[in-house]
Order: sequence, then structure tokens, then C-alpha cells
Amino acid sequence: MKVLVADDSVLFRRLLADVLATIPGVEIVGTAANGRIALQKVKELSPDLLTLDIEMPELDGVGVIDALLRQGYPKLEVLVVSSTSPRAGDLTMQAMERGAFDFISKPEANDSDQARRTLQSDLVPRLRAIAHRLEVRSILGGKRSQEQPSGPSTGPDASPEQTSVERVAGRMQRIFRPARPEMVLIGVSTGGPKALGELLPALPRDLGVPIVIVQHMPPVFTKSLADSLASKCLVRVVEAVQGEAIVANTAYIAPGGRHLRLDTSADGRPVVNLSDDPPENNCRPAVDCLLRSAANRIPGRSLAVILTGMGNDGTLGLRLLKRHGCYAIAQDEASCVVYGMPKSIVDAGLADVVLPLNAIAPHIVAAVREGRR
Repeated sequence: MKVLVADDSVLFRRLLADVLATIPGVEIVGTAANGRIALQKVKELSPDLLTLDIEMPELDGVGVIDALLRQGYPKLEVLVVSSTSPRAGDLTMQAMERGAFDFISKPEANDSDQARRTLQSDLVPRLRAIAHRLEVRSILGGKRSQEQPSGPSTGPDASPEQTSVERVAGRMQRIFRPARPEMVLIGVSTGGPKALGELLPALPRDLGVPIVIVQHMPPVFTKSLADSLASKCLVRVVEAVQGEAIVANTAYIAPGGRHLRLDTSADGRPVVNLSDDPPENNCRPAVDCLLRSAANRIPGRSLAVILTGMGNDGTLGLRLLKRHGCYAIAQDEASCVVYGMPKSIVDAGLADVVLPLNAIAPHIVAAVREGRR
């Protein structure tokens, strides 16, 4: 994997390049001190991956991505490197919405050895996921499969055996139709801002149920994500606050660095319960925490959606939810940035349906308003 490092800090640029160089299969092909130099070196060096400081002189990271989109670099992966300031958070969300693969935060540790360890732990899984994407892209010759709803064919080309199975399946679904969900729970990680930016705006203002979201992110960034989504969505989108009541037609995003669990008030209504408990699955917030609390506090009343992301966070929590009749949707591989979390629930047999991203919102609306058909 050929990597170009763009950062306006000489010290951090050197540190990041040194850490990347220790990762097997990585070749540092160049560095750049600002956005304009980065664009020029992309043309000259044809890297597979650009690590992009979001705040740089002359041209910031968002400007670089916009220029790359205009100039046509569909095969170049971009990993954003950001500080934890509110402005950097806003710019990072803009970069993610434009298609950046993921982001990492600049280590705040004064100890250089600790900073190296932090960068190493942040970079290795992301580069592994990028390497997999590059390998798949190479095998497919750069062509993405058509994003169509998954499931067996019902058209004129369907075999008699297939249509017979579908008729039986349809009858079974009608017999065992789950109750209409009273809440939508979403778990997402790598590629989440862009996925949420497509899914949530497609939901109607009067959906009729609340939405609770765990997106793997550190502090500051989730507020930027909520603000960005709020400007695009018909439903209200907020960063969740401790103790607030959860109401319909509002999407609550777990604050970065804090677990979000569902609790109930004295009159039985769901409320937000935030905690600083240790990470689960190396994540805080963790999807498992949210789903487990839903199983314990509001059993049988939710619809779970697992979107793009690395790892298997959400699988154990969903397993518990399924015992209470939860309906589960998994995003399909073709539309995922990283087919990790959805794959885990599919492999575990926990997904009721696997759908491309653009088909999930209509499915949620149908489930909420009509029950599962």
C-alpha cells in the first residue's frame, strides 16, 4: 500500500510517517506540508492512501477532498487526521460526508512513545480494512456491484422451486408478524457519517418513533455529526443528554467517549442514561451497551439496524434483543465502507434482512407504520 502523508506540522508528519513505516505492507511514497502540495503529489505519486490533516494552510482537508473529487480519483482512499477542536470536528464530518474512509484523532499525549502506541493502535485496523478494500477492488477490476435489495428473485426468471420457497416464507412471515417497533436502534462505525447522511434524511418527519444511534467516535466529533445531520434531516437530530426523555421523531446520538444506555422513568418512559464505564469491544460508546439495555428495559419493542463498521460490536447485544422478538436489519456488503459489524450479525444468523443502504429507510418506515410484511 503506497501512502502519502499530508500534515502541516513537521514533527507530527515525521511521527506519523515513522509509525506507518513500521506497519507491514506499507510504503511511504511522500509527504506534503499543505493541501496544495498534497494535490500535486497525488498526481505525481499515485498513492493508494492519503493521510490528510484536516486543518492545513493554503488548502484545508475538505478543500483537498473537493479537488480530488473534481479531478477524479475514485480509487484513492483518504484517512483524515484531526485535532479535537470543535472546528476540526466540523471539518472532519464534512470530509466524511464527502467520502473519506475514516478518521483518527491526533494523540494528545506529551510522551512520544505513548503517542506512537496510540497511533499504532488506531492505524493498524484501519489500514487492514483499507487493504481489504484495495484487494477486493483489484479482484473486481474497480467495478462495484449494483446496489439492489437483497433477497430471492420473484421475477419471470425465478425457478419454480424458488417461488415455492418464497410463498412458504411469505405465509410464515404473515403468521409470525412481529409487533410494530416503538424504537429504532442503530449501530455504526467506519463509514458511519456518510451512511447516516443518506439514511436519516430519507426518514419522514412524522416517523412516529424515536431513533437512538451509537456511532463509534471520540468526544467533540459526535456533536459535529449531530449538527451536520440536523441540517439535512426532517426528524430532529441531537447529541444525547443525560436523563432526557426519549421522544418520537427525534434521533439521539450517543456522545463520543460515553456509553448510552436506555433507562426508564417512574412512569415507564425511556430516558437516556450516559456512563463512563470501561470500553466494550475497544469502543466507548459501544453498540452492545445500547442493545443490551434495550433488551433489559424495553424488551420486544425495538427494531435494530447494524450499518457499516469494523469489528463485531453489536452482535452480543443483538443476540440478547432477538430473544425478545427484536427485528434486525443488516447493511449489505456492496454498500458498506467496511463489511465488519453487519457481517458479524449475518454470520451469527441474527439478521432478518440484509439490504443495501438506499433500501433501509423505506424498510424502517414500512416496519414502523405497517408492521413487518
